[in-house]
Amino acid sequence: MFTLHLRALARALTLAALGSAALLAHAQTPAWPTKPVTLVVGFAAGGSADILARALSQKLTTALGQPVVVDNKPGAGATIATAGVASAQADGHTLLLVTSGHAGSGALYPTLRYDPIKAFAPVVKLAASPVVVVVPASQPWKTLPELLDAARKAPGTLNYAAGGGGATTTALAAEFLKKDAQVDMVQVPYRGSGPALTALLAGEVQVGFEIPSSALPHIQSGKLRPLAVTSRTRSAALPDVPTVIDQGIRNFDVIGWFGVLAPAGTPQPVVARLNREINAILQQPDVRERLSGLGLEATGGTPEEFQKLIESDTQRYGEAIRRMGIKVE
Repeated sequence: MFTLHLRALARALTLAALGSAALLAHAQTPAWPTKPVTLVVGFAAGGSADILARALSQKLTTALGQPVVVDNKPGAGATIATAGVASAQADGHTLLLVTSGHAGSGALYPTLRYDPIKAFAPVVKLAASPVVVVVPASQPWKTLPELLDAARKAPGTLNYAAGGGGATTTALAAEFLKKDAQVDMVQVPYRGSGPALTALLAGEVQVGFEIPSSALPHIQSGKLRPLAVTSRTRSAALPDVPTVIDQGIRNFDVIGWFGVLAPAGTPQPVVARLNREINAILQQPDVRERLSGLGLEATGGTPEEFQKLIESDTQRYGEAIRRMGIKVE
């Protein structure tokens, strides 16, 4: 009898301890969000990163019950905006929409004031897309080989637009293509895809390397002619456009991605909720349809998966940048 009472008492104490621990954990979980959330974009309005950020912010505003405001801070290949978020308060109220060019920023900008990996807490990968090589409809080239032949015959005379500076997948795709095809074209940097496309349409440059989400409206209107996509397989958004591999350059594969980062030290419950809410948003049919129409594939996943992607691409891009001697002017 006495033993039974002891067992009951032990069980009661255990339950009480567990309850107290749960209450303590709940009390330590930060109330969030308590004010508007800022989603920083390191590129000018009108580009693919901006389009995606604004689509996401609308849905997150509803999910979080607080306004999610997009703040465009273009310049220096998005490193100005990224540095600002790296030093922001790690409370979940300042986030960064990042592109895969983030993985090459450390190699391109050796004097960065932040570590591209250690300064951030990964939240989620949003979407993926190839790069599309485009030229104005007024230009004579109908295929990628025709463009490359023209570049070989007149080295250093063809200019291409690099939206967002050097630390972007579009700019790196151009550098990889120049190396593999052994051609000399001159990069003209712009503060984002929007200004780069404006320059391309105005004839200031002859070639563009763009994410389909930015270029698609101009391709559909007939103002731009797509010559190739940089993925191993054709893009669902541009099924009639051959890949770079299809046109004679073996093993060429460059995929851009977008994701959300928070400052390092952001509370894990905040990161977990953001990940959960954004994954749910990416599953919504209207969101998937909108992204598909822009040439983007909705992805999602865990923070850990996104971290591994950033680390692997940082190594891949860094090695390529150093090997090719790419420098940002």
